[in-house]
Amino acid sequence: MPQTTGDKAISERPGISVVTLGCEKNTVDSEVIMGMMARHGLRLEPDAERADTIIINTCGFIDVAKRESVNAVLEAVELKKQGQVKNVFVAGCLSERYRSELELELPEVDRFFGTQDFESILKELVGNQADLRYDLLGERQLTTPKHFAYMKISEGCDNPCSFCAIPIMRGGHRSRSIEELEFEAMMLASNGVKEIVLIAQDSTYYGLDLYGSRALSKLLERLARINGIEWIRLMYAYPAKFPMDILDVIASEPKIAKYLDIPVQHASTEVLKSMRRGITRRTTEDLIGKIRDRVPGITLRTTLITGYPAEGEREFAELEEFIETMQFDRLGVFTYSQEEGTTAHPLGDPVPQEEKLRRQARLYELQSEISLEKNLAKIGRIERVLVERSEELSEGNEESNIYYGRTEADAPEVDNEVRIISNREIPMGEFARVQITGAMEHELEGVLK
Repeated sequence: MPQTTGDKAISERPGISVVTLGCEKNTVDSEVIMGMMARHGLRLEPDAERADTIIINTCGFIDVAKRESVNAVLEAVELKKQGQVKNVFVAGCLSERYRSELELELPEVDRFFGTQDFESILKELVGNQADLRYDLLGERQLTTPKHFAYMKISEGCDNPCSFCAIPIMRGGHRSRSIEELEFEAMMLASNGVKEIVLIAQDSTYYGLDLYGSRALSKLLERLARINGIEWIRLMYAYPAKFPMDILDVIASEPKIAKYLDIPVQHASTEVLKSMRRGITRRTTEDLIGKIRDRVPGITLRTTLITGYPAEGEREFAELEEFIETMQFDRLGVFTYSQEEGTTAHPLGDPVPQEEKLRRQARLYELQSEISLEKNLAKIGRIERVLVERSEELSEGNEESNIYYGRTEADAPEVDNEVRIISNREIPMGEFARVQITGAMEHELEGVLK
């Protein structure tokens, strides 16, 4: 949530609260909006109930996210009805996709904005005083802990995945230039950011529109030169037409985390064909093998969809077998959500939600066994851990703290943590050498070395 400035004169002004829902791309968008507001002297209020204006940055990706967004808007509207809030603005993907319907259903909302209407939001807040000739690279109001930040390298997507409504809401792929991203990373580093997490709808497509060829490897090389940045983490690497040259950069550059998020979505070639993923199971397995060969010890995270219309019992059994064979380090599972306007929509939604959830639980059960085995193998190792939070712990007469952090193998918010009990203080946002002494499915334990 936004941070509140300590300036007394500013603190007396009506505050603006930005509520962010959905993915990290929305997080970055909200941070940009907040940076623009702060630059124009507007006060950011972390408590929505104390704000004069609430801006809700919504998600419209799948049913669960849409319901969460609608509920957040209804809560803000209720605050307005009670006189606690003066203005309610709705922005983001849900607003982009369903603006006409929302305007009819929610007349209490003052304005609806799309996914990239930053300038319109600013004009609504400050009128003619809005300076739209801004350069906000690195001037975002970070909502993450100060030691890491998400960095969006592109917007939109050109891939034809049958189940996905992202192109409907965010348009086609648009890369940001290497120079722009390099400068933003330098600004973030100057503010104490040690880890940047590169995000996009498809990070492997980066540069194709600007430079005529995929340029992700060049971007990684340039970012790795920046002083102060110690970890560069790559998320959302689409497996079809994967740019193999990035593997040499990941393998050779110490600052680039030996970590890759590569959402494969399914294993059945028949399902992948219906999904319009442009890849087969065999090609997927070959790619994963090459990645592991060329970057020894790399951590692989993937995302799967279960309950897709073309997924019968046979295809699901194939997916189970695929997970057991591939032994991913990290894994997330979504249940299929039928989305209007997508090419999969005419296929219907034949798999009952109860069955989707059963299959999801089964895949998580398989992955828990894999995760536990992989974590147990780490006992005795010394890991470099980025410490992120702490809790007080009193054991007898000895005062100790519990610290939590992440290794290079763990992305923020979605992966494992390392739990450290220590009577020595560990500064937040700093690295520590930790020997692993215990392991569970999704957590490691260790002691300082």
